[in-house]
Amino acid sequence: MQIKYVGPKPIISKTGISFDSQYDDRYTYLNIAVQLLKALDHEYFEDKTYKYAVDSGRLKDSDIVDGLKEYCGNLGHAVEEGIKAEQKLIDDELKRAKENKSISELEREALIKNIRMMESYRLQYATNEKLYNCAVQRLATFVKQDHIDYVIVPMFQRFAAVLHSVQDELANQKFPIDTRMDIYEEDGKLMAKMEVKNR
Repeated sequence: MQIKYVGPKPIISKTGISFDSQYDDRYTYLNIAVQLLKALDHEYFEDKTYKYAVDSGRLKDSDIVDGLKEYCGNLGHAVEEGIKAEQKLIDDELKRAKENKSISELEREALIKNIRMMESYRLQYATNEKLYNCAVQRLATFVKQDHIDYVIVPMFQRFAAVLHSVQDELANQKFPIDTRMDIYEEDGKLMAKMEVKNR
């Protein structure tokens, strides 16, 4: 299993390949997710509040993988499932492209070539997404089990995105947990605060 950045979600057609910047590669959030996992597991929380230290450095990819293995258990099976599901989508797209009679032979060949060209990209994208989802599920478990009332992080896009994912995970559990996100200023810096409202 390896992690690496590939880029936004690809959009593949007979005319070429484009990328949907609204669906960024989850690799970009793995560093923050693992740092939060480590912090929520080990740090003392004053008044059941976790505040992320702004000066925390970026983890190396090998440290991110080690952290994911530590907190998410055996990831091999989960990653394999994600890869199999994406491979099935690719195989189905290739089958449909080969059978598509509504486009010319040249267009069909171009579409098949574009799908095949993006195969390894898509498999890595799916791997990164599966790993991120595992980390988010574990973060939600920490928040729930440790009765953390607040998580405060710098108001940067990636931090906020991870907290939003944790919010969604908590809301979609069998017994949903309601949260609220607030933005406020502290010492001239914008901060995001996720409040856990019920258990």
